[in-house]
Amino acid sequence: MSHDVDAATRAGVLVEALPYIQAFAGRTVVVKFGGNAMVDEALAHSFAADIVLLRAVGFKVVVVHGGGPQIGRLLDRLGKQSEFRDGLRVTDEETLDVARMVLTGSVNAEIVSAINLRDQVAVGLSGVDAGLIVAEQRDPELGYVGDVVDVNRKILDTLLAADFVPVISTIGADKDGQAYNINADTAAIAIAAALEAEKLIYLTDVAGVLLDVNDPSSLVSRLSSSKARIMIADGVIAGGMIPKVEACLDAVAAGVGSAHILDGRIAHVVLLELLTDAGVGTMLTRTESQT
Repeated sequence: MSHDVDAATRAGVLVEALPYIQAFAGRTVVVKFGGNAMVDEALAHSFAADIVLLRAVGFKVVVVHGGGPQIGRLLDRLGKQSEFRDGLRVTDEETLDVARMVLTGSVNAEIVSAINLRDQVAVGLSGVDAGLIVAEQRDPELGYVGDVVDVNRKILDTLLAADFVPVISTIGADKDGQAYNINADTAAIAIAAALEAEKLIYLTDVAGVLLDVNDPSSLVSRLSSSKARIMIADGVIAGGMIPKVEACLDAVAAGVGSAHILDGRIAHVVLLELLTDAGVGTMLTRTESQT
């Protein structure tokens, strides 16, 4: 009898997912992968399964990742102290070399491998590949920290048209070939905007926007840009949540359909947000009427 109940439940989940699959098949979803979901092996594998499933049902998926904690750990082992200014790592030439080694040689390869264990569809890229991310120096005092000035989407269009999943590490280069380390959140916005993505998803270590930070049940599942700005001004959105919400505001202002803040500590959180009625995080849109 329990088997029948389980089967019925599974069928119900699939039926619930169907309209979302139909609505968004062929649309682009950019996922910024980070936080605990990246360093917890079980969560990393559930994330990989989500990506493969989304691609299988017709989504065009792009993964963008950073690797700040991993860079910090290797610098510590090398006896090099990290310095931060306004939340950004001061990046000299040696630190840039470490960042490139960690992001492209380690983190990117691990994500690609986890996805390809399920289906041979992931392709690892750095922002310097095919001139994907064109960067410029943000501030000489920060060293080789860059801002995105352009995204050359040709390589991504080519891969997505062939049903591959690009996995992008956020090292970019300027017109002279100088490499820069780029904040993964802002790189994800630029890439999502360039691709005219339907959705940009941030996997974080928080549930989303809460009306009361001490009450998980106060999660705000949907926010318009205007409401989000009011909540920031009123102090409801505060502290570390402000840059997350501001990133979402920047994304939808740049033309992305919606931006989502999800708790990467929840297994299969991407599927729960995109393919179920309830959703599990906070979705931010330009206007009230968007879904």
